[in-house]
Amino acid sequence: MNDTATLTRKADFPGLLTPEGAPWHYLDTAATAQKPQAVIDAMSRAMGEDYATVHRGVYSRSAMMTQGYEAARRRVADFIGAQSENEIVFVRGATEAINLVAASWGMTRLTEGDRIVLSTLEHHSNIVPWQMVAERTGAQIDVCPLTEDGCIDLGALEALIGPRTKLVALAHVSNVLGSVLDARKAADLAHSVGAKILLDGCQAAPRMTLDMKALDCDFYAFSGHKLYGPTGIGVLWAREDILDAMPPWQGGGAMIDKVSFEGTTYAPPPQRFEAGTPMITEAIALHAAIDYVAAHDPDKLYEHENGLARKLREELRRTNAVTLFGPEESAGIVSFALQGVHPHDLGTILDEENVAIRAGHHCAQPLMEHLGVPATARASFGLYSDENDIAALMRGIERTRRIFG
Repeated sequence: MNDTATLTRKADFPGLLTPEGAPWHYLDTAATAQKPQAVIDAMSRAMGEDYATVHRGVYSRSAMMTQGYEAARRRVADFIGAQSENEIVFVRGATEAINLVAASWGMTRLTEGDRIVLSTLEHHSNIVPWQMVAERTGAQIDVCPLTEDGCIDLGALEALIGPRTKLVALAHVSNVLGSVLDARKAADLAHSVGAKILLDGCQAAPRMTLDMKALDCDFYAFSGHKLYGPTGIGVLWAREDILDAMPPWQGGGAMIDKVSFEGTTYAPPPQRFEAGTPMITEAIALHAAIDYVAAHDPDKLYEHENGLARKLREELRRTNAVTLFGPEESAGIVSFALQGVHPHDLGTILDEENVAIRAGHHCAQPLMEHLGVPATARASFGLYSDENDIAALMRGIERTRRIFG
C-alpha cells in the first residue's frame, strides 16, 4: 500500500472536522465525497463576483462566464478521454443521465421483444429507468448473475446475450461491493451481438483513470458530487454519432435552433439535451474538482483506496462476529454485517464516536436479496482517508459489540 501521508490531504477538506474541531472520520465517500477548499472557493467565486448567465448575454461578464462554463465541458472531455467536447452533456447527476438515455434512446430504439441486460448488483438508478422503458415498449429485462465473490459474471453475460439484446447497462464499480467490472470485455460482448452498452461510472470516475476510447462503451454516466464536486451536476458521455441521432428529452430554451408555432428545429448535441438555464456554477466547481483529482493522479488514488479497503478487510476478519461481502480486491468500498447488530444501530453508535458510515440497502435492494440480508454496513474511502479512520471505525465496532454483548 502507498504511504497514506503522500496522498491524504485532510487539511484541504474543511468538512472533515466536527464543530468542536475534532477529527471526523468520514467513511461514506461512496455516497458523496467531501469537498476540497479549492472547489468551495471556485463555486463561491462563480456565485459571487463572477456570476452572470451564459450563452445569451452580450455583456463582458456573461461572455467570461460562458467561457468558464464551456471550459468545464472541455475539461471533462479531457479527463475521461472523450474524442470531443460535443460528446459531453451536462445533467443534474448520473440518475438524470441514465433517464435521459432511457427516454431518448431507449423509447425510440427498443420495441416489443427486445432485451435489456442488467446485473444483480445494479443501483436502482440503473434498474428503474429500464423497467419504465420495458413497460412502455414491450422490451424485456434479463439479469446477469454474479460470481461467488460478487463480481458481474461475464461468462454468464456471454451466454445470456443474443440477437434480441439491444442494450447492456452495468455498473463499472459496484457501489455496495466495490467490485470492478472488466468494462472493455463487457463492451466487446455487447458489441458482438450488435447491442449498445451503458456504464454507470459513479464509483469509477472518482478513483480510477477513465478513457472512453479504451473502454469502447457507448454511454457513460457519472455524478459530480461523488467526484469531490458539487451536487446538482453530472455528466452523460455518449458517442457523437449516437447523440446526433437521439431526439431531445426536454424542451425549452437553449436546446433549440428555431422556434415557431408551425414547428421547431433543435440545436445539435450537446445543447439539444441541455434545456433551460444550465448549472453554471456547478459546472465551474466541477472543473475545479477534476483539476484537484487529476493533480493527485487517479491511478494512485485507486491504489490508495484499494489498499485501505484491503487493510480494513484484514481488521474486520479478526472480528469473528463480522461477515464480509464482495471481493478481496475492491475499489475502496467494504460492505459488512456485524452479528446481532442491525447496520442502522451500528451506524448510530459509530456516529457517537465521530465515525460516519453508510447503513442500509444502498439503493440496491435486489443485491441485498441476493446477499440474504436486509441491509449492510458500508465503509467507503476517499483520497482524504487514512489508517486513522480505520482505527476509529474498529474502536467503534468494539464498543458496539460490548453494548450488544
